[in-house]
Amino acid sequence: MSQTAKRRISSMSYSLNKLYRRLSTTKPSTFILSAITIAFVVFLFGGGVYNLIVRPYPAIYYGGRFILVDPRLSEQFIADSIVAMILYAFGTIGLIMIYQSTKYAYKPRQAYMMFIVGVVLILLAFISLEYVMHAWKGV
Repeated sequence: MSQTAKRRISSMSYSLNKLYRRLSTTKPSTFILSAITIAFVVFLFGGGVYNLIVRPYPAIYYGGRFILVDPRLSEQFIADSIVAMILYAFGTIGLIMIYQSTKYAYKPRQAYMMFIVGVVLILLAFISLEYVMHAWKGV
């Protein structure tokens, strides 16, 4: 830190100096940083930036029913991205559960159950995303 910055900081009142020291030495929790990063990545993968920039419709009412998923591949509704974000979150939670199951080597039953639930969540997310792409989008 430069001398001028140190001089300015030292001349602040005691409470502001104490607040500055607390904020400059704070180490955030790795769990919170990981959760924020994962949420941001799921938001990006789910099409959140597209929703912010283009501002698509939430859904449309056509032929006496609501259409939540746009059948065109180049377009999407808000519901499309919500479905994608939920399914990506399921897959991510499944991967985290599989990783956590490795920490329970001394409890094989619990490790096995966490592993199975993680694999089921990953398969559910993958199969659901493939179904959306093939059945609803026609790809």
